[in-house]
Amino acid sequence: MAKVIFHIDLNAFFANAEVLKNSALEGQPVAVANLHKRSVVTTASYEARAFGVKSAMPIHEALHKCPQLVVVNGDYHWYKELSKRFFQFIKTLTPYVEPASIDECYVDVSELIKSYQRPLDLAWYIQKEVLNKVGLPCSIGIASNKFLAKMASDMRKPMGITVLRKQEIPRKLWPLPISDMVGIGKKSSALLIKNDICTIYDLADPKNEDKIIALLGKASYTAIQNARGNDSSELSYNHSVQSISQSTTLDTDITEYEEIHTVFKQLANALSKRAIKEDLSGSLITISIRYHDFSNVVRSHTMDVATNDVNIILENALLLFDRHYRGDPIRHLGIGLGSLYSKSKTITQLDIFKLPENPISVPILEELNKNVLGTKLMKASDLLKKNSKENVEH
Repeated sequence: MAKVIFHIDLNAFFANAEVLKNSALEGQPVAVANLHKRSVVTTASYEARAFGVKSAMPIHEALHKCPQLVVVNGDYHWYKELSKRFFQFIKTLTPYVEPASIDECYVDVSELIKSYQRPLDLAWYIQKEVLNKVGLPCSIGIASNKFLAKMASDMRKPMGITVLRKQEIPRKLWPLPISDMVGIGKKSSALLIKNDICTIYDLADPKNEDKIIALLGKASYTAIQNARGNDSSELSYNHSVQSISQSTTLDTDITEYEEIHTVFKQLANALSKRAIKEDLSGSLITISIRYHDFSNVVRSHTMDVATNDVNIILENALLLFDRHYRGDPIRHLGIGLGSLYSKSKTITQLDIFKLPENPISVPILEELNKNVLGTKLMKASDLLKKNSKENVEH
């Protein structure tokens, strides 16, 4: 049986959290933003979105589009409390939960869903209980992998439930604009459109593969496979060891990529040294970005192999940053390493394409030869060496 992955996304989280706290805001166009001229919209309610108000839009532009917009200063302690309630409820259903950010998660329900006569009943139950217990609406995407589940949850908001089967990809996924695809940032999207890669189908089309890789580099092959519905990434929900992280608040806001790269390099170096010192490796890379208006972005990526190598940590952190940076001034950056394992206590799966650093020699022939009379067993390589030596002597 194929895996069943839910992507559960709290709709317009910050805005709906404010409505939950203050019922007078219900039905009004609401934007969460800091109350100063240079502020940008962190989240807009669906009533505000109807006027064209969007996340990351300067507040003066949002007020121009919607003069009756109610601007609310963000209450991040309240948001964290609601997020905690949300995840606590989901984890009462199954431990197989991977948080994607403060307001969304992936859940492997492959076994849990077997308890329901009709598979969609589980999604309906979760949606109803999140609304009852947390007070917030959510959308749920259902698919056989993380990428398709995330795309599905975005297709119907608010309070939508969408199933995206692989056979439905040509009809439901491929016609969407490339800018709607998870993992394709604004810069990459603009570059692709400029080169006639305008829809997700164009990205999935084998005829365009070489051109796309030439434009975006080898890392774009993952996006190509996702567009074809072939996401193979696993959920990361092993929290037996807590994550470790390094972060810094900058003296001044930065926007230049070279400065950002330098900060990430310093953080990756410190994180790698700490992991090596504590004999830890991790397969989950997380970055956190806090913008000048105090809005936060947290994004994660699961690697195939656990590591504590500084170059791999830095490479994956920058890949996440490139995908999700919105171009605004940054005041705080962080890198985390999660799904940790101690090499001294854990059996690690070997990478088939990488030779072990210290091969282990097992004296199995000596043990076998203890019980063999006459001619002894030997390795073929030793036999070749013996014959070569005899030929030289003769």
